[in-house]
Amino acid sequence: MMIPTEPIGSIPRPPALMAAVENGNLSDSELDALYEDAVRDTVARMEATGSTVISDGEQRKYHNFLTYCVHGSHNTAPDGFQIPFADGHMRRMPRLMRAPFHYERYADSYLAVAQRYATVAVKQAVISPSALSLMYPPEGLPGYSRDQFIDDLLAEHETEIRRCLAQGAHKVQVDFTEGRLAVKLDPSGELLSSFIDLNNLALNRFSSAERALIGVHTCPGADRDSTHSLDVDYAELLPSLFELQVGHFYIALASEPDPARVLKIIARHLKPGQRVFVGVIDPIDPVIETPELVRDRILHAARFIAPGQLGSTDDCGFSPFCDDRSTSRDTAFAKIAARVAGTALASAILRERA
Repeated sequence: MMIPTEPIGSIPRPPALMAAVENGNLSDSELDALYEDAVRDTVARMEATGSTVISDGEQRKYHNFLTYCVHGSHNTAPDGFQIPFADGHMRRMPRLMRAPFHYERYADSYLAVAQRYATVAVKQAVISPSALSLMYPPEGLPGYSRDQFIDDLLAEHETEIRRCLAQGAHKVQVDFTEGRLAVKLDPSGELLSSFIDLNNLALNRFSSAERALIGVHTCPGADRDSTHSLDVDYAELLPSLFELQVGHFYIALASEPDPARVLKIIARHLKPGQRVFVGVIDPIDPVIETPELVRDRILHAARFIAPGQLGSTDDCGFSPFCDDRSTSRDTAFAKIAARVAGTALASAILRERA
């Protein structure tokens, strides 16, 4: 019996890369070399933690995990949907100005770079259709209905996932951080229901075998040591979350004040054939977890979830927005090493109990 463990995605970028991007004084080829070095170093350091499944740390995702695929689009404006965080800072999505909606790049290009250096399995994170749906303006667009926009959005999302699977991704993780935020924005639950329905429209384009390689990640956000929806009761999200037609769920748990309550909800709604990766690392807590703490968190989760359906992960990426300097690379890799070691400790205990 072995409890699998996987990262969520982002690792803080090297300071030299961040400075170069912000200064804008390097040529494209010089900047590409820095990105390449960042990916190479991230892969090496993540493998050094003992991880058997890694990511590229989202080093090359332009600006953030949310809008990397549309960054630079000529038919968008920067004054789109606002995401407020608890500490008062704000992130904004681009606003679509005219037809058609399309991706500027697909995530398989990041995967291919990481695979050049990796000696273990590489997973790839992609953004959800529901998040990108927020780009369409509420007032609509002349000559481009919301239905037409949704058709184009779903086609692009499907294309991205298929390209990642064809590239050999260990899994494709759909980031759905807006799920909990939807409950905060609309306590009636209608917005969340529309998000679930939209994402399932995309997921239903895949076979059951393909969906077994797809997972969904949810968290209350993690940016500059702050969250956007930690104050939302998980009970308002989790039952709907498990309606998504995927094989794996990555659920933030380490930052929750009452993990037992959350685990009971998960246990009630987790279906046969699905696996839940519970968060055992809090990326915005500066304290580095010990392997023993991780072990105990997994063993606690195993009281509610059968070990055969259990995995461990980080609550969120360590730097979903590339300008976030609140966590260092060294801290991120130390936390990942603790997750890997602690998961091995828990696995050994659960193996003895079996």
